[in-house]
Amino acid sequence: MAYQAVFKRYEMKYMMTKKQRKAVLEAMLAYMKLDDFGHTTIRNVYFDTDSYILVRRSIEKPIYKEKLRIRSYKQAEAQDKVFIELKKKYDDVVYKRRESLSQLETLEWIVRETPFPKASPSERATQIGNEIEYFFQLYQTLKPKVFLSYEREAFYALDGSDFRVTFDENILARQEELSLSEGVWGESLIDEDMVLMEIKTSGGIPLWMTHVLTQEKIYKTSFSKYGTAYEKMIYGHKEETAGKAFIA
Repeated sequence: MAYQAVFKRYEMKYMMTKKQRKAVLEAMLAYMKLDDFGHTTIRNVYFDTDSYILVRRSIEKPIYKEKLRIRSYKQAEAQDKVFIELKKKYDDVVYKRRESLSQLETLEWIVRETPFPKASPSERATQIGNEIEYFFQLYQTLKPKVFLSYEREAFYALDGSDFRVTFDENILARQEELSLSEGVWGESLIDEDMVLMEIKTSGGIPLWMTHVLTQEKIYKTSFSKYGTAYEKMIYGHKEETAGKAFIA
């Protein structure tokens, strides 16, 4: 299946109650549709250095920040495809570049440091693969640090634009069993009644969405899932339990 490998867009986040989400969904009915994946459970493993330099920089809200993670949209087995994503943000614009490989190939490449998987001996690694390998060379102690999961519903615009809206809830994080093959459990990062909405677009926000956000008093937030996990679970704690990724 073809997948989008390169993204350049604005990503705006809004924290809301489930009651407010219902109002937003009602306003979306005439303009947006649930995507083909419907309701999904997204699993991520975030990589960072021994000193957590990536997440610490992100929390400081600099003009430029970057992170790397592996992601699956289901409980992944060894041969299931997963994504390796390099995500950067500069001056409010998000740039995401990703490769898709089997989970086994992914871990052999970025954890065991084998060469980038190729279709044939004569084929070179892709440009994105080269960028990811350079990222590991730049941050020499990158290891799996946090498993982060959430339930997501994603919607796309009926007018053919790239305007997208996602709703995330049951956001959980842990530093054990850092595997996309494992079930979802961990420490909750938001209250049970809360939902994180993200607007993703290369253009502006439609007027109808602006109206419902204003009407429901829903305001933009700078909430970071990985940043919140670091602050709740890692910052100030002496014990380090992360660093091993495996396939169940």
